[in-house]
Order: sequence, then C-alpha cells, then structure tokens
Amino acid sequence: MSSFTEADLPTDVHHGEMITLGDGTTVRFESNGEAKNIMVNDGFEPACTLFPGNDYTVQTSQGSYKITCEFGDSMHVEKI
Repeated sequence: MSSFTEADLPTDVHHGEMITLGDGTTVRFESNGEAKNIMVNDGFEPACTLFPGNDYTVQTSQGSYKITCEFGDSMHVEKI
C-alpha cells in the first residue's frame, strides 16, 4: 500500500493508499459506489461519507485539512 505524508500536500490519494498527517493522524478511503467512506486513523467506521462535489474537514493538532472527492477513484487532500 502506498503512503503519503503531509510533505506531499496537496495530493490525490487513491484507493489502497493512505496519508499520514503531521501529528500522526492517518486518512484513507473505501469506495461505496460513487461515494467515498473517509476513514480516520485505524477505525473501521467512516468518519463521513463523501459524495462527488462535497468536502470534509479533518481537524488535528497540526491544523485543518480539507478532503474532497469527485467521480474518480481518489480523494484530494489539502491543508487549509
């Protein structure tokens, strides 16, 4: 599984990959049809389900990160 870090931001994370943010928080997704279940850290329950065109903000001790998804097999992560 490929992995990204905060140094790679902004980046697109594809299915089977994850990103580790500055404080160690990890973010990945699993496809749910056109939607993406966003998983934060090791949990199996999604923090949210994003549909194309929507976004979700992950708050960490290092800052805020916006996650957006479109129809492709990836999520876009950027620091805000």
